[in-house]
Amino acid sequence: MTRSRTLLAAALLACSAAASAAPPAGLSTLSERSGFQRTGRYDEVIALCDAFQRRYPDAVRCDTFGTTPEGRPMKLLVVSRSGALDAAAAKARGLPVLLVQGGIHAGEIDGKDAGFLALRQMLDGEAAKGALDRLVLLFVPVFNVDGHENFRAWNRPNQRGPGEMGFRVTAQRYNLNRDYVKADAPEMQAMLRLVDAWDPAVEMDLHVTDGAKFQHDVSITGEPVNSGDEALRATGRAVRDGLVSRLKAQGSLPLAFYPAFVEGDDPASGFADGVPPPRFSNGYFQLRNRVGILVETHSWKDYPTRVRITRNAIVDLADMAAQDGAQWLAAERAADQRSSRLGGKPVALDFKATDKARTIDFLGYAYTRTPSEVSGAPMTHYDESRPEVWKIPLRDEVAPVLTVDAPRGGYLVPAAWASLLEPKLRLHGIEYRRLDAPLHAAAVETFRVDRPKFDAASFEGHQRATLAGSWAPATRELGAGALFVPIAQPEARLAMALLEPQAPDSLAAWGEMNNAFEQKEYMEDYVAEDVARKQLASDPALKAAFEQKLRDDPAFAGDPAARLDFFYRRSPSWDAGYGLYPVMRTDAVP
Repeated sequence: MTRSRTLLAAALLACSAAASAAPPAGLSTLSERSGFQRTGRYDEVIALCDAFQRRYPDAVRCDTFGTTPEGRPMKLLVVSRSGALDAAAAKARGLPVLLVQGGIHAGEIDGKDAGFLALRQMLDGEAAKGALDRLVLLFVPVFNVDGHENFRAWNRPNQRGPGEMGFRVTAQRYNLNRDYVKADAPEMQAMLRLVDAWDPAVEMDLHVTDGAKFQHDVSITGEPVNSGDEALRATGRAVRDGLVSRLKAQGSLPLAFYPAFVEGDDPASGFADGVPPPRFSNGYFQLRNRVGILVETHSWKDYPTRVRITRNAIVDLADMAAQDGAQWLAAERAADQRSSRLGGKPVALDFKATDKARTIDFLGYAYTRTPSEVSGAPMTHYDESRPEVWKIPLRDEVAPVLTVDAPRGGYLVPAAWASLLEPKLRLHGIEYRRLDAPLHAAAVETFRVDRPKFDAASFEGHQRATLAGSWAPATRELGAGALFVPIAQPEARLAMALLEPQAPDSLAAWGEMNNAFEQKEYMEDYVAEDVARKQLASDPALKAAFEQKLRDDPAFAGDPAARLDFFYRRSPSWDAGYGLYPVMRTDAVP
């Protein structure tokens, strides 16, 4: 990046800020003072949080909402000129709450510096005038605080500026933007408690994208757009499209889809839209009937440009919320009511772009793809001096690939598994109750898994599982202490995402219940041989079934272990608990 282009970006930032005077002492960031070439350490966040509260005592409250594993405070600025600086007051006054989250990936730190700038300008009446009278803005400058302090140059080699920055993962090496559902990290647990207390109408997660070199400078994506409550999708689209429109009017080149190529780094492969699973912030909030927006500035734009665009997005969201926040809240409350009536209705839990494609004009640069003498693979090389328009495919028709009928009553968790699931339900604000008395001969549905597929490699500290099976009617005894999770609640979609075993980010898919799918007891081969001969001699129907399978299934016929297992599974020794998913569905409310 040339010095002239950097200075131009800084000038554009100053213009967009419309700053007519120097910032008050103690309220500017190192980033601002350095011409947006550097970013400060976390002690600056702590100092600024306190300084903003001192400067604007009627409009800012500096809070600590958690503590990191390395002992650092997780700071939150509660900002409003409505007088409602706590969750109860905001709810009582019907104010929309916006959660703006920076630094979940602490190397992508635009949001921290842009957020402090945007807040100061809004508080001083220089931007989004009057908006703070009609909303509450929660600003988390840095979510991944310990990762922020893993600070050095080259933490983001595919990003232009700042000179040094934090690291992608936490001190415990969790990627927080894969943790929203499983909630392993203490930082995520603190965030979910904050979300449950404040119930934000819109969450905005501030990132910097990876990937190719092109002219577009930001993408705005979010849900509900293709997923979640169907009526609420209009609100999700309004927020997304409104931000795109405003940013375009402010000189940006925004996209309404995430610009990741279908095939590696090959631009000709085009793009496919989709619905992020709820491990991601912008896939999680739609399950709560709220809007989750992902802002991704482009990593190959310089830091002044990226901070300017991120600042604009924050201000734009606040201005939109001041105008339309009451309608957003009404739509979300209506979605809550509909979610409470989901029992027995089909609910889509996973999505994918169809093969239908359209050709779009995408603002890229001239490029070549040639074999690399280093890697041996085809590599793309971009020429930023030669802008050009790429005509490439975009698959943006998104359809469900997993739809499940919601249970009419809810879910039952046996007492033996309650201690595993109860903390997760509580963190996510999902309603449940513990049964004081046993249930006898309860009519339920159970899900049995036959030969689960466990991932070979660990992911986020978990051995994920793919579980083939289906729900079937059964009768079960449940002891006192079992949990009942009603489907009749606003968080019904979130409950299904956690408890339906085939949902992409269910607790079962994350391997939390792998113990249930591991065979614990066996029959020695020589014993199985004797058992099989006795079964063949005493049960003509079984003998006929075995002979039929030998004829119809060559793989089975050639597999001695499978042949013996055929008889073991039909013997009294077989473990009926093997492969039984330890959550049941019920049509009745106990």
